[in-house]
Amino acid sequence: MPAAAPEGMEILSVPALWMFPALFLLVFMGFPIAFALIALAFVFGYDFFGARIGIQFFGRIHDVLTNYSFAAVPLFVFMGAMLERSGIAERLFHAMQLWVGRLPGGLALATLLMCAVFAAATGIVGAVEAVVGMMAAPAMLRQRYARDLISGTICAGGSLGTIIPPSLVVVIYATVVGISIGDLFAGIIFPGLLMVVLFVAYVLIRCALDPASGPPADLAVTSVALPEKLRISAVALLPAVALVVAVLGSILAGVASPTEAAGVGAAGAVALTVLYGNFNLTLLFDVLRRTVAINAMIMLVVIGGTLFTSIFLINGGSSLVNDILAGTNPEPWQVIALFLLIIFILGFILDWVSVVLICMPIFIPVLRQLGVDPLWFGVMVCVVIQTSYLTPPMAPAIFYFRAIAPKEITYGDMFRGVLPFIACQLIVLAVVAAWPPAATYLAGVLFRF
Repeated sequence: MPAAAPEGMEILSVPALWMFPALFLLVFMGFPIAFALIALAFVFGYDFFGARIGIQFFGRIHDVLTNYSFAAVPLFVFMGAMLERSGIAERLFHAMQLWVGRLPGGLALATLLMCAVFAAATGIVGAVEAVVGMMAAPAMLRQRYARDLISGTICAGGSLGTIIPPSLVVVIYATVVGISIGDLFAGIIFPGLLMVVLFVAYVLIRCALDPASGPPADLAVTSVALPEKLRISAVALLPAVALVVAVLGSILAGVASPTEAAGVGAAGAVALTVLYGNFNLTLLFDVLRRTVAINAMIMLVVIGGTLFTSIFLINGGSSLVNDILAGTNPEPWQVIALFLLIIFILGFILDWVSVVLICMPIFIPVLRQLGVDPLWFGVMVCVVIQTSYLTPPMAPAIFYFRAIAPKEITYGDMFRGVLPFIACQLIVLAVVAAWPPAATYLAGVLFRF
């Protein structure tokens, strides 16, 4: 017998059931996701609260805006935006070419390694891809690299901002779920490093087997005396590494909260820009303007997602989910797989902030009832969001790259290029799923003595 509908109602009469179809309809009609979330929360909430809806909304918005953890978001955004304009990317790309340029696929390897370092310094998905793509794509085209390899390398490298700390995905997820941001930063370190290793291994193996797809860099680029190579690397790498250690290291060591560490990172980004001689008032105002715009977008989605999920749960959403699961009596691993699949599919349609804010308040209570570690699940969520970010046909990574890619590179090149990197991401997901200590061990060592 199927489970009884919540509170004796038929399933189709539960208001929460219609909130997601209405949301998708508004999104496909072109409404901004934040306004669609807020509008639907008001419409379905008014039916429940009536004239008291304004007071209820004010309370929820106040909770969001006074949440101390969200204070780290604008600081991390400022840090990433400042580093994007600091000139560090060009120096990193040059330094990486000096060390790996002579290997098969040297320019692609330099691109991936630079993306990894830049992602660790910025934490912003999309910014890494745009900055790196404008430098690396023309350089690889001049070396006659296969266009699919160029596309896949830049799109996959740009996606590393999701899985390498300090990632904004982690800050939002941990805040919504109520776990330590430092724990989740520690949790994604090993999967992030494994993903970089797999990306590099794929490029090396492919270009060793098919040298024409990714020849080594010209000797003119890599033939630099060792002292000069060390000097260039020190100027490019040491400041960036020092900044990452100062931000991430202070969090993992328990010396600073994520918000305090983000403040150190913001100040360090300004210092780096001054050090490289690129700082001026025009740049500062541009960075501040972009920081305000990005943060306003994120917080508007945060508010919309919070209101939407609150009304969904109030309108019978929690009972609806529990009754559906009880009716099918699934195993815990099946529930985890289902939730990850939903996140993956939603990642095609919604931005990652919306996915986290909509799904986590609904999923986490169910997972806690099943005894699932939210830290382990959170690491898998980061990998799945990154995979969705890269997966055709709706891959945001491809649309980001299309905006800055040379005309010779087609959508077909991009679709073919990302597939091997998606396979690498799925391997990482399988490792974390099959061996939870890959996500939880480091946090246990650092924070639970």
